Amino acid sequence: MDQVLTGKNLSLGYEKGQDRKVILSDLNFQLYSGQLTCLLGPNGVGKSTLIKAILGRIRPFEGEIKLLDKSPVDYPREKLSKKLSVVLSEPIIPAQMTVEQLVGLGRTPYLKWSGTLSELDRNYVDEALAATKMDFLRKERLGELSDGQRQKAMIARALAQDGKVIILDEPTSHLDLVNRHEIMFLLQDIAKNQDKAILVVTHDLDIAIETAHQLWLMNCGSPLIAGLPEDLILNAQINELLPKDRFFFDPKRGKVNLRSEDSGWEIQGSEDLVFWLEKALKKRKSTFRTEERIHVLENPFRIQVGDRIYHSIAEFFEVSQTSLR
Repeated sequence: MDQVLTGKNLSLGYEKGQDRKVILSDLNFQLYSGQLTCLLGPNGVGKSTLIKAILGRIRPFEGEIKLLDKSPVDYPREKLSKKLSVVLSEPIIPAQMTVEQLVGLGRTPYLKWSGTLSELDRNYVDEALAATKMDFLRKERLGELSDGQRQKAMIARALAQDGKVIILDEPTSHLDLVNRHEIMFLLQDIAKNQDKAILVVTHDLDIAIETAHQLWLMNCGSPLIAGLPEDLILNAQINELLPKDRFFFDPKRGKVNLRSEDSGWEIQGSEDLVFWLEKALKKRKSTFRTEERIHVLENPFRIQVGDRIYHSIAEFFEVSQTSLR
């Protein structure tokens, strides 16, 4: 596992005339081959600025970025494109182009003056299609694919480019739940098996935790936090992403929860069943009460209050609102 991208004491921003606008400062990070890293943070925090610096589009005010052996801004454009590839959040995709043709564009930095793919280039295209499980769709036109299939084709193009680093800007933002998971686990697999350093900008915390080897967390006024997802959860640094007065990350459930007062009910039963009943009560902001203890039972699921039995939370709400006041 090698460091392929590093940032040390970075200050980033934009210049307009003699004025400088600093967006990010004191940034430090390492991106490793064989790992999927997810960059998370609220809109406007500076994620795009950081990505532009990594791509060599802006030069740091202070500190340095090293992509392998030199700063991205010091690479000639053609050589930089052999080191890293990018998948944008909303790429322009010619509908009539086939999957194979799109993936072939990943070989553009290596083509000679004729622009014709060599046998070696075609081998890279074949390997990229196989790695993304898109070989059976190689002759299909992009306009005829689903959103998830088009995103896989874009990943295959980036993979055919054969750089050490692949950067993806919100690759799952327009996808359904199944495709979001499929794309992220595919990227995890590519990072490991193709020895790529993959950086994904995302807002999808749940899937990032499930798939990433490393998280980078950014928030306004705070330094970049990097670490294993599990470490960041256990030491509560994951909460740096959240407004602390409203939300918190529940390490037991692996979910973001709303801070709220106790439901006020005395409920007994298994931890999971009690959790979901209390969640339903808090969501409805229930105000009715009973002096009797509530038991949540399983196999089959039922709620018992005194001698009354309810077979669903919906039934409990419907009846108890009138009978338990």
